[in-house]
Amino acid sequence: MQSFLALPKEIIQSFLSNRALIFSLTRREILGRYQGSVIGIMWSFINPLFMLLIYTFIFSVVFKARWTAGSDSKTEFALVLFAGLIVFNLFAECISKSPGIITSNVNYVKKVIFPIEILPFVLLGAALFHSLVSVFIWLLVYTALYGLPHVTVLLLPAILLPLMLLIIGVSWFLAALGVYLRDLNQFVGMLVTVIMFLSPIFYPASALPEKYQMFLMFNPISPVIEQFRDVLYWGILPNWTTYLRGLCISLVCALLGFSWFKNTRSGFADVL
Repeated sequence: MQSFLALPKEIIQSFLSNRALIFSLTRREILGRYQGSVIGIMWSFINPLFMLLIYTFIFSVVFKARWTAGSDSKTEFALVLFAGLIVFNLFAECISKSPGIITSNVNYVKKVIFPIEILPFVLLGAALFHSLVSVFIWLLVYTALYGLPHVTVLLLPAILLPLMLLIIGVSWFLAALGVYLRDLNQFVGMLVTVIMFLSPIFYPASALPEKYQMFLMFNPISPVIEQFRDVLYWGILPNWTTYLRGLCISLVCALLGFSWFKNTRSGFADVL
């Protein structure tokens, strides 16, 4: 029990002592994605803008979809949908890559002095960069259409905190398990797709029959999507009871994930 309680301090110390390395590897991860392309990192701005335009056309013009009954807004559905996708893409980008993060960096494992526990931080940092770009694009479009965004947008970092803790914890767990179980990549890919359709991204939670809505909340990213959308588009404060419950669960998940990673890392070199 005492060793488990010491995990938060160990995680924070590892992050702070290696923050320069984490920043350097994150920067390399971001720039490496666009290496060799003509316009380079500008693709990180073009991609979300292009997708937002596509969503607006498909859902507001082709399907004539509306998020709220009786709404005449042709762009509301696209903006609300895109807000949900920002959260999901942050989760999916990290979780999908986590099972192979150790096996694809064997050279780091062989180096005794390299802190391989920081690799999930690198994944999260790169994914956060792209999410922030998407939020920036979203805010630009919202401002152009409706004016200044709600002041509740300042709560976005707090809203994303539980999700980031959850991602880090699950990433540590999957990264370690992926060393011993190579089929995990395929399973996680399918699971991420299932989570996408079982999240209130393409539909509001209220669209489900009431008896099924509670099951939607068992999806760990569903509350975050709803809260993210509330503060970003609707200007509604989150339910703090739900938020604190999610924060506690995510913190426990992060501690358990780190504990699993720490206890299994000694066998990585032998397997690889």
